[in-house]
Amino acid sequence: MSDEAAPVADNAPPFSLAEEEETIDADTPLPQEAIEPPVEPVALVSQPKRLTRAAPPMLAGPVTRYGFRDAKPINFGRGASPRHLAVHGVDVSRWQGNVNWGKLRAQGANFAYIKATDGGDHLDPMFRTNWRNADAAGLKRGAYHFFYWCRTAGEQADWFIRNVPRVEGALPPVIDVEWNGESSCKRRPSRATVQEKMQVFMDKLERHYGQRPIIYTSPDFYRDNLRGAFLDYPFWLRAVARHPSKVYPGRKWLFWQYSGSGLSHGVRGRIDLNVFHGDERQWRAWAGGSRQMVADAD
Repeated sequence: MSDEAAPVADNAPPFSLAEEEETIDADTPLPQEAIEPPVEPVALVSQPKRLTRAAPPMLAGPVTRYGFRDAKPINFGRGASPRHLAVHGVDVSRWQGNVNWGKLRAQGANFAYIKATDGGDHLDPMFRTNWRNADAAGLKRGAYHFFYWCRTAGEQADWFIRNVPRVEGALPPVIDVEWNGESSCKRRPSRATVQEKMQVFMDKLERHYGQRPIIYTSPDFYRDNLRGAFLDYPFWLRAVARHPSKVYPGRKWLFWQYSGSGLSHGVRGRIDLNVFHGDERQWRAWAGGSRQMVADAD
């Protein structure tokens, strides 16, 4: 994920972060179960208002199994590969161009998070097309917002709400918070200000959509601002070189972005690959009728 306003080459990945990531608290020894994390029952951390009374019919079908290739495959260690988890998906923006959603679905994309807005006045030009076509292809869909530190949180929440419909069966909204050197906004507020602005934005979205937002972040931003914070929110963690348990020790997570170099017949170039932290039954429970927020520590 990245700032849409930044100039990016046609063959560049849709984020601006380095491939190699520093481990947070690298000197802290990790337990064996953190190195080889089992798939265990997820823990409920929040239960916001429900928007739906039943799961959409598409959830009755089987989960599409992993079929992606990776231009830069990573060995995450014995037992720690994302392939051990059942439910994979993608995130997309304008940089993927015209997406063949049917091919993405057939190759293993069960869900898609779609870039919607930046700051308080930018709408991804492919959002409405991607939003419509992902649903038509049978993917669970959600929208994300790239947060600008040079605009007020209230303005940004209003802009997202104005552009992202509140529809039955959609995944919870995502706030994408990171430091991005390519952004036109170079401001880096204090940890306290970051958390205050995020809370205003997330509260507004939760009131409107009836779902607790998911926080997407990267290692450097997490280290500076989010370690030990927002414990009752689900997290989507970027960790493309090492397992999240090594990059974000002790942090519960719902989604893991494990690659920015995925390859699929559905898109030209590379695509971000993600995985849900749970098995197929837990995915159905979370994404379908229960609308419970799920996260689990490693």
